[in-house]
Amino acid sequence: MNKIGVRAPKPIEKGSFEELGVCYSLFSYIEGEDAKSLLPTCSVQEQYVIGFEAGKDLARIHAYPAPKVTKPWYERAMIKHYNYLEAYKTCGIKINNDEKIIQFIENNADYIKYRPNCLQHDDFHLENIIVQDKQFVGVIDFNGFDWGDPIHDYVKVALFQREISMPFSIGQIQGYFENNIPKDFWLLYSIYVAMTIFSTVVWCLRVAPEQLDKMIERISVVLDDHKNFELLIPTWYEPDILSL
Repeated sequence: MNKIGVRAPKPIEKGSFEELGVCYSLFSYIEGEDAKSLLPTCSVQEQYVIGFEAGKDLARIHAYPAPKVTKPWYERAMIKHYNYLEAYKTCGIKINNDEKIIQFIENNADYIKYRPNCLQHDDFHLENIIVQDKQFVGVIDFNGFDWGDPIHDYVKVALFQREISMPFSIGQIQGYFENNIPKDFWLLYSIYVAMTIFSTVVWCLRVAPEQLDKMIERISVVLDDHKNFELLIPTWYEPDILSL
């Protein structure tokens, strides 16, 4: 990541302590605080610019191709989706209009065929974005990286980012595409956000059940943003936010 211009911690050393049965990685430290803490203290324009710069770095991350042996993204994404969907159907929690959401995914799943396989940060959100002096300085925590469609890295915008900072979220999208958002972005974004509704419920029940009520609230906001996916572009997206 450093070699291709991503503002990320620099790898220094890796090794192991055989007597303890553990391995370690040592990285440089990025000075600053996470964006979730600092964005509320910034102006709308400052939030937007921080998001714009973060989006540019996310695009650099996605420029790194997956190994040729990586299985097709569509195959892996749909297997994961159907596994989560089956778990959701037996988990005892019911999301409003879930059948409509399921049908939306089914009707549009073909659009994620032949999508590129590249490096996904897979946890690109405000707590992993570092800000100092109201400027973006880097992204951390690549531990959960994956390979697949770059647009999938945007699902955290819907569930976590937009509630903290819509200007940042808008800036991230516009910075990523250098203000030239392709026609298929919002459809792909919506498909992945719809999928994550079911995986989020299952994950929350398995890993953090105490957060379920809050997560259900977030899901309700997402559904309202998209009018149960009758809208592809969420209502919070105002492309001219700096002129409002």
